[in-house]
Amino acid sequence: MIKITDIAFTGYPVTDLAVARHFYEDLLGLTAKVYSEEEGKAWVEYELPSGTFAISNVAPDWKPSTSGPSIGLEVENLSTALEDLKKKGVPVFEPYESPVCTLAQILDPDKNSIMLHQRKACHPDYKG
Repeated sequence: MIKITDIAFTGYPVTDLAVARHFYEDLLGLTAKVYSEEEGKAWVEYELPSGTFAISNVAPDWKPSTSGPSIGLEVENLSTALEDLKKKGVPVFEPYESPVCTLAQILDPDKNSIMLHQRKACHPDYKG
């Protein structure tokens, strides 16, 4: 039997690494911690407090998708984040409010889905 001990990383395929890095680093404010490139193919990792997020163009059969999985990124202030991203031309969908959080979907340049998430005080993991 397989014993899974943790999530090693969450990764998204991208088509244009420079455009993707601009989005994730300049617009979302992530800092690349691991970067490897060989023959025009690259893997970039961003360390977050709860895990690693990666973007890559290394696998030709790994394609971006609007209907694939989505990473949820916790933000300090969802309204402010969405306003800022809209001003920068990032596609932002209407926020969804649940009893314990508010979240909104945005799209990266390859149309990969990203959820921006803000916990409410009643959320069991709220640290505000």
